[in-house]
Amino acid sequence: MAIWLTENPEANELLEREPLALLTGMLLDQQIPIEVAFAGPKKILDRLGSLDARTIAEYDQDKFVALCSTPPAIHRFPGSMAKRVQALCQALVVDYDGSAENVWTQGDPNGAEVLKRLKALPGFGEAKAKIFLALLGKQRGLAATGWQKASGDYAKKGVFRSVADITDQTSLQNVRAHKKEMKAAAKAAKAAPEV
Repeated sequence: MAIWLTENPEANELLEREPLALLTGMLLDQQIPIEVAFAGPKKILDRLGSLDARTIAEYDQDKFVALCSTPPAIHRFPGSMAKRVQALCQALVVDYDGSAENVWTQGDPNGAEVLKRLKALPGFGEAKAKIFLALLGKQRGLAATGWQKASGDYAKKGVFRSVADITDQTSLQNVRAHKKEMKAAAKAAKAAPEV
């Protein structure tokens, strides 16, 4: 199954072939539309000429922030997110020989170990790590034993809970509708008087 997380075919193709692009898109996926977040890696590639973890990790930080802030920026908070992208790449260089894919393949890890590794990456909390693990399992053929259990509800089939469930424009809208329902339910619960 081909990755479809942006409306730009070239950006989707990059996500499909380059594990660092997919991991970086997931990192950027907060407080902006999904398709903007996952288009970020293509913007970095176009401006830097490379999407190599070592190159990004060693790049002058101020110049990298400027590169990521140039309109259209990679994120609505381009400065802080550029620093996170660099920190992510630095961690990949130190711990995974500069390979994003090694996070989920090095040493043939099980699902729980992949989740642990993802959570240890800069910018990846519990939910983001579980969603990315589900994305790897549902759309990238991850064979790690127990990935479904480790990613929890995000592994369920036939739901539209996260980016792991997006394969086209319709599923994107379904995920948006689910998120809207969840926000409304949380807001209603917060506003409800205590009994």
